[in-house]
Amino acid sequence: MPLKALIFLFPCSESYEAYVASQNAEPDAHNTGHPAGLFYMRQYARNACGTVALVHAVLNNPDIELEPGSPLYSFLERAKAANPEDRGKMFESDAAIREIHQVLATEGQTAAPHPDDEVYHHFIAFVHAEGRLYELDGSKRRGPIEHGPTTPENLLHDAVAVCKQYIERDPGEVGFSMMGLVPTQ
Repeated sequence: MPLKALIFLFPCSESYEAYVASQNAEPDAHNTGHPAGLFYMRQYARNACGTVALVHAVLNNPDIELEPGSPLYSFLERAKAANPEDRGKMFESDAAIREIHQVLATEGQTAAPHPDDEVYHHFIAFVHAEGRLYELDGSKRRGPIEHGPTTPENLLHDAVAVCKQYIERDPGEVGFSMMGLVPTQ
């Protein structure tokens, strides 16, 4: 069964932060030639990386039908033509999305951190767009990261290969987790 997106949770260790800093320093680290249809936004809301990863996963799958008038549908309609920075600012200031985020964050099995708390784990999304695998991280990265060719059928395999690199950078860490978005039948 083809995967629509993979969401990855990992620890933000010192080695990860150093790796991201070195990648962000490289001028071509963030492929600016990504497909126009790839939905990417910056994250300005603190401690909302899980929500941003879910938004990246859903909005990069146009066959997922959003309910007209719903908060996510309305956000997408406003944000389609905006750049990633403006999308992130629109997302952060959207009262309906903020309310839904707060409600859902308190429904989990674990207490949600306060928006100003420092957190140690981070969520990102992996999606397929025009035959390529993209890593979408609105908080730590300046733009989408392209990881080579993939297909919906190979997305899981190809994304897991990238996730293994995260794990290999931090062999003593625990707390890695993945969640796949699959089509309903």
